[in-house]
Amino acid sequence: MMVKIDWKTLPAGALLGMAVVGIGASLMPLEAAHAQPAAALRALPDFTDLVEQVGPSVVNIRTTEKVPARGGANGMDEEMQDFLRRFGIPVPNVPPQQRPRQGGEEAQPRGVGSGFILTSDGFVMTNAHVVEDATEVIVTLTDKREFKARIMGADKRSDVAVVKIDATGLPAVKIGDVGRLKAGEWVMAIGSPFGLENSVTAGIVSAKQRDTGDFLPLIQTDVAINPGNSGGPLINMRGEVVGINSQIYSRSGGYMGISFAIPIDEAIRVSEQLRTSGRVSRGRIGVQIEQVGKDIAESIGLGKSQGALVRSVEAGSPAEKAGIEAGDVITKFDGKPIEKTADLPRLVGNTKPGTKSTITVFRRGASRDLSISVAEMEPDQPVKADAGKGEKPAVSSAGEQLGLVVTALTEDQRKELRLRGGVVVDSAVDAAARAGLREGDVIVAIANTTVSNVKEFEAVLARIDKTK
Repeated sequence: MMVKIDWKTLPAGALLGMAVVGIGASLMPLEAAHAQPAAALRALPDFTDLVEQVGPSVVNIRTTEKVPARGGANGMDEEMQDFLRRFGIPVPNVPPQQRPRQGGEEAQPRGVGSGFILTSDGFVMTNAHVVEDATEVIVTLTDKREFKARIMGADKRSDVAVVKIDATGLPAVKIGDVGRLKAGEWVMAIGSPFGLENSVTAGIVSAKQRDTGDFLPLIQTDVAINPGNSGGPLINMRGEVVGINSQIYSRSGGYMGISFAIPIDEAIRVSEQLRTSGRVSRGRIGVQIEQVGKDIAESIGLGKSQGALVRSVEAGSPAEKAGIEAGDVITKFDGKPIEKTADLPRLVGNTKPGTKSTITVFRRGASRDLSISVAEMEPDQPVKADAGKGEKPAVSSAGEQLGLVVTALTEDQRKELRLRGGVVVDSAVDAAARAGLREGDVIVAIANTTVSNVKEFEAVLARIDKTK
C-alpha cells in the first residue's frame, strides 16, 4: 500500500517517529536505495564456530625468573629498612622462622602470554619475548591442565619461540596460507590480555608486508591486542592460523587501534629450525645498506627508486670478496628483484649459509652480476668508536652552498671502513640535511664520479649543474 505524506503539514519530529515505528524505512536517498541490495548480502560474521573450533588449541603461558634474594635480617626488604631508618621509624622485629635466607635466588613471576598448540605431541608456538629470561614456563590448557614446559628454542630476530610439554593427543591448530590473505579480510585473535584467559577479539587485516621487523614483513590488523595477547594466534574465517600476534603500535602502552602479527609461513620456517637444532641459521653477506631515494635514483641514472644502496662493506666479508663497493645499488639477489631495502636482508637471511648466489649491482650507470658465497650470520657486534689517533685531516668548505662541510678520511678510517677514499661529512644543514646527509656520513661519489679526497670533492662540486 502506498502512503502519501504531506511534507508541508508534517509536525516537527514526526520523521523521527516514523523511523521508530518503521514507516520511515522506505525513505532513503536514491544512492542508498541502489546500494541496498549489494549491502544486504554482506552480513557481519559470526565467530562462535571459530572460537569452538580453535579455542581448545590456544594456551596460556606463565613464566617466572630467578632474581637475587633481597630480604633483610628481619625479613624486610633492605630498601624499606633504609627508608624507615632515614625517618627515624623503628624497624619491626620478625620471628626467626619468618626470616628469609640471606643470599641465593628467589623465583618471581615474570609475565603472562599466550601460545597455541602446533602439534598434537606437545609442541607449542609463542613469541620469543614471552619466554625470554624465563627460568620456568607453565602452560595452561583450556581444560585447566597445567604443564611445565621446556624451551626448545627462541629467535629474537623473528620473535618466534617453541616450547614443549609432555602430553599427547592435543588439539593442534590448522595452518593457513598467508598468500591468500587480503586486506579487508576478517580475522580473529584468542589470547590472555592482562591475564584474562581465552579472550576473543576480532577485526580486519589492515595491510600486509609492513616493514617493521628486520627479517619479517608483518601483518597489520585492527584486532584489539594487549599485553598478554603476545604469542597467540591470528585466525582467518576458515579457522586457520595465519599469524602470531606479536606487537602493537602504542603511545600509552595499551592498544590504540593498530596491531601486528608475524606471518605464519615465516614463523613455521623458523620453528622447524628451532625444533631440530634449537637455533636459527641465517645467511649474511656483510654490507650496511639504506633506502634509495628518488633524488639518488635520478642522479645516478637508475631511473626509479628501487634496490638497496650500499653504505659500507665489512672487511673480509663475502661482499668484499665478491667485489661489492660502497655506493653500489643492489637490485637483485639470485634473480629476485630488490624493490625496497628491507627485501635484501630477508632474501639473504633465508638463504642457507655456504650457498653460491648471484647478486646484481648497479654501478656508475650500468648493471653487473657478481658471484657471492653467503656466510652465516653472527651475533650483533657493537660498533667501534673511531679514535682518530690525533690526525688533523684536510677540511673543505666548498660545499657550503649546499650546507656541507667535509674533511678527508684518515688512514684509520679508510682501514676501518674498507674504503679506497672519500670525504667525511662534518656538518650537514639546509639542502644537505634535507637530502638525508648527516654528520659522520662518508661521501664516496658525486653524480657517478668517484671522490677519493677533498681535492677531488671540490673539483667535482665545481663542475656539477648548480640547478640540480
